[in-house]
Amino acid sequence: MANGVMTQTQYIPYLAQKGLKSWILTTDHKRIGILYLVTISFFFMIGGLTALGMRYELMTPELDFFRSTTEYNVAFTLHGSLMVFFFIVPGIAASFGNFLLPLMIGARDVAFPRINLLSFWIYLAGTAILLFALMQPADTGWTFYTPYSIQTGAKVIMITLGVFVLGFSSILTGMNFIVTIHKLRAPGMTWSRLPLFIWASYATAILQLLATPVVGITLLLLIAERAFDIGFFDPAKGGDPILFQNFFWFYSHPAVYIMIIPAFGIISEIIPVFARKPIFGYKAIAYSSFAIAIISFFVWMHHMFVSGISETAAAIFSFLTMLVAIPTAIKVFNWIATLYKGSIEFHSSMLYALSFIVLFTIGGLTGVYLGALAIDVHLHDTYFIVAHMHYVMIGGTVMGFFGGLHFWYQKWFGKVFNELTAKAAWFLVFVGFNVTFFPQFFMGFQGMPRRYATYPAEYISYHAISTYGSWILGLGILIMTVNLLLPLMKKSNYPKSSNPYGSLSLEWQVPSPPPHENFDKIPTVTDWTYSYGKNRSEANAKK
Repeated sequence: MANGVMTQTQYIPYLAQKGLKSWILTTDHKRIGILYLVTISFFFMIGGLTALGMRYELMTPELDFFRSTTEYNVAFTLHGSLMVFFFIVPGIAASFGNFLLPLMIGARDVAFPRINLLSFWIYLAGTAILLFALMQPADTGWTFYTPYSIQTGAKVIMITLGVFVLGFSSILTGMNFIVTIHKLRAPGMTWSRLPLFIWASYATAILQLLATPVVGITLLLLIAERAFDIGFFDPAKGGDPILFQNFFWFYSHPAVYIMIIPAFGIISEIIPVFARKPIFGYKAIAYSSFAIAIISFFVWMHHMFVSGISETAAAIFSFLTMLVAIPTAIKVFNWIATLYKGSIEFHSSMLYALSFIVLFTIGGLTGVYLGALAIDVHLHDTYFIVAHMHYVMIGGTVMGFFGGLHFWYQKWFGKVFNELTAKAAWFLVFVGFNVTFFPQFFMGFQGMPRRYATYPAEYISYHAISTYGSWILGLGILIMTVNLLLPLMKKSNYPKSSNPYGSLSLEWQVPSPPPHENFDKIPTVTDWTYSYGKNRSEANAKK
């Protein structure tokens, strides 16, 4: 399907070189992708365990598991910081992006391999600083809101310094991806032939470059206020805590799309393969990623409707919040149109993709509710926000992550997992997630505030159901993890085909796992080599 694709006789797997040194000094984008994957997965597990502890505490209205509300707040801070800064923000972009981007565009590596390795070690340095700080009791929550973060005795300077360092990793990765996509595409790989995952990665990289410095500057100001008693945010010193909120959410709302846009790209790759038909509305899906990225910079103040902003500003940001739903809906409608009359194969990765559409749609629609002024005032800081956020982050980003992991598992490791077990794990994850978080919409609408370790007895049934659901969800993730790890420990479980799904994209035209430099000769992409506009039978006939 492409000229110059590596043949089996020339095959030297990128995993052939052994030893710790070969990993810690590697500049191979595939190995760096695996390093990110292993690291973020480890932090995901720790963050998930803290969540289970919090849910166990909330089984009853009084303190049972934690000794004090402060301990609960520490667990809440640990869970939020690990999940947001260690897993979700770098998750798909750093792991899948590093592994797949050069393969998908027909390149041997990213544009700056050494900077790519540096970005990983900066990420590890940031996580080390942040973990050291979180080992001391920290109860600020993951948002570090002032003036409390200025007044608390927690190690706020160390925590914010860790997040500040993590930002450099994000910026370097984004810069590397942009240059790679612009300069290293294979001959014939025009913008209109780029895989949709690459379009999503490109939009995400722009957000990483433009948004991350804002939170970096904000955290530096917070450090300066605590270290040198300068009044940036403390009203007692002439500062403005609302300024912190503006700075923080100006970054953090685009950061939501840094988390979710790569997952959009994964879903856009999985659905046409298992629907056995070309993606519907290729250009609309591609351009909508940029529309989301652009609009995301203009909606941050909907997080601040109860902070005392003017009615005019609130109305404008309410409108802009509704506006961002349009390009998102374009993606969902085009995915559904792709599924229409498709010959659908329910592979485990496809099940996660279908789950993504359902769960993220719920998360997106409830976001529209929160964008409405009157409704947001009622629902602000309730469990409705918790449910909405998790339907976006877990129902969206994490489901996309799981789907991509199952879809490209063979490409990552050159092994195959047990498909029946994977489907059973998916079922538990899907059911457990909904049992955990769907009741929280009702709980929040009835006024249950978030971030509390104790609560009125009237909410006990909702919390009990959520806790039972978290156990089902945790069991599903555990089974999935074991199912994906077992093949790596065996010398069997090798794939029968390097392209079992009949995908047309370039990463499936090389062996699994890929060769060290991906291609023996850089492929030349023709008008039918990688096209969403032609059906599979036509492409196979030309092959």
